[in-house]
Amino acid sequence: MDIKILVADDDPIFRELVCDIVKKEGYNPIQASDGQQTLDIFFSSNDIDLLILDVMMPEYDGWEVLKEIREHADVPVMMLTALGDEKHEVLGLKKGADDYIAKPFSYEIFVARLNTLLRKLKKERLIEMSIGEISINQEAHRVLVCDMEVELNRKEYSLLLYFIKNIHRVLTREQILCSIWGYDFEGDIRTIDTHIKTLRAKLSKCGQYIKTVRGSGYMFEVNHEND
Repeated sequence: MDIKILVADDDPIFRELVCDIVKKEGYNPIQASDGQQTLDIFFSSNDIDLLILDVMMPEYDGWEVLKEIREHADVPVMMLTALGDEKHEVLGLKKGADDYIAKPFSYEIFVARLNTLLRKLKKERLIEMSIGEISINQEAHRVLVCDMEVELNRKEYSLLLYFIKNIHRVLTREQILCSIWGYDFEGDIRTIDTHIKTLRAKLSKCGQYIKTVRGSGYMFEVNHEND
């Protein structure tokens, strides 16, 4: 299971240290040295599983990066900072961080917290999701519609998962674009409509689960009366 962790810190020595720990735990670290690079990598990669984020960084600080990411994604975020007082820890958690560790930290504590944050993700990846008449084996990337296997390309599969994980929530085209294509995508935003049209067709009668919300975007909703 390839888990990608984005390590964002402007101190190259400390960043390398964290990356070494991440590698030893069997994960794949990706480095960013400032807030702008962190956002660029996060939104262009579309497959970052966890973010280790330093508070004090140039370009954009950790709070600004966290705010931007939280508007588009719920990826686990661990904040690292030299500001180790209780006030800043509470602030970090209120702003959407999942954990907050003050520098310097214990190797054992860092590893324990890292694996705790990833434990839920690992379980979710093994779960077979079922909603309405759609079933998804996430480990095999296998999609069944009415017990028939459906071939989806990478973008269509990502779109379907994104909709299911945000069921009953109206998603704007901008949110979908940032989450699936990356926020620096320079093509036509209407490419989303084209992909959703194709996805609906492949889902057959379950394509009706993807509702168009006029003037807003799209929403995934299962009406069991029509299954």
